[in-house]
Amino acid sequence: MKNQIKVFRAKFDLTQWDLADDVGVTRQTIIAIEKNKYAPSLELAFRIARRFDAKIEDIFQYDG
Repeated sequence: MKNQIKVFRAKFDLTQWDLADDVGVTRQTIIAIEKNKYAPSLELAFRIARRFDAKIEDIFQYDG
């Protein structure tokens, strides 16, 4: 699953630490998601999208 988290973080001027804290995960989780090594749960994807006031499909693209 591809994602635009890094782009959204830059747009909102957030560090990986900030985003991790805001959505209740570790920085390592955010790193893994950004590098496409970990697909977030649906709940986490919703929390991330909500943090950026965006739709899930704006942030995550299924490349199946």
